[in-house]
Amino acid sequence: MSATESDTHGDDPGTDVSLDDLPPSAKLVYKVLEYEEPLTQEGIAAESRLCPRTVRYALGKLEDQELVASRVCLEDARQSTYRIRE
Repeated sequence: MSATESDTHGDDPGTDVSLDDLPPSAKLVYKVLEYEEPLTQEGIAAESRLCPRTVRYALGKLEDQELVASRVCLEDARQSTYRIRE
């Protein structure tokens, strides 16, 4: 498969199309959430090895595309947990 072809093996082909338009950091954050959800921004930064500012940017892009959802963390109400929307 070439870099320009989209992966059609996913559950929702519409999701793959919108992921193609996102920056690499947002794609990485999305992949991390596929394997380890729910996570806080700090957890995503640790798993992806991205800096916190980049994680915030990527999560903003993913939320704009309505690919991830956030909820208040029950353990620490100052933080939010993020998961992939279904």
